[in-house]
Formats: sequence, C-alpha cells, structure tokens
Amino acid sequence: MDDSLFSELTQSVKEAGSIKRGEKKPSREFAFAAPDVKAIRKKTGLSQSRFSQLLGVSIKTLQNWEQGRRHPQGPARVLLTVFRSNPNAVTSALGDAHLTH
Repeated sequence: MDDSLFSELTQSVKEAGSIKRGEKKPSREFAFAAPDVKAIRKKTGLSQSRFSQLLGVSIKTLQNWEQGRRHPQGPARVLLTVFRSNPNAVTSALGDAHLTH
C-alpha cells in the first residue's frame, strides 16, 4: 500500500473514532423508517398468531413490533418490506399452506 493511501486510511479511522466518541458529527447519516407491522398484518387479514408463524418470529416479538417497543431488523424487516409492496411474492414463495386461517 502506498503512503498516501495508508495516510488516508489512518485519517478515516481517526475520524470514525471522533464520531463514535461524539466529538465530531458524521458527514452524512442514513435513517430508514420502520415498517408499520400492524398495518401490514391487518392488510393480510391474518391473526397475530398466523402472521408471526408466517414471518418465523414469536408472537411476543410481533406484538413488540406492533406496539413500537421494538423494530424488526435484518431479514424480518426485508420480508415485511416485500410483503407490504407485493404480498403475492411472499405467499407464492412460501406457499399457500402458510396462509390458511
């Protein structure tokens, strides 16, 4: 690695440390709104129990999401986003057996 690249990398690491310690503001931030889990579930017409089974999470987790105490992360968030925009994609991928009432 040439000296200029190493110097740039070192400066970046120092800047990251300053941001983490609150000494400096980040140059940009990204915020993504949490999906409205309750609205998505109600749109499906499924009970909390069935919807939690579909998502592969416990009913308590689903209730925490719906009541805003916690927010879905990772794959669950992605699945909810897909479900919101294209519920047929989810039901097709998982099979109708997952959605029988």
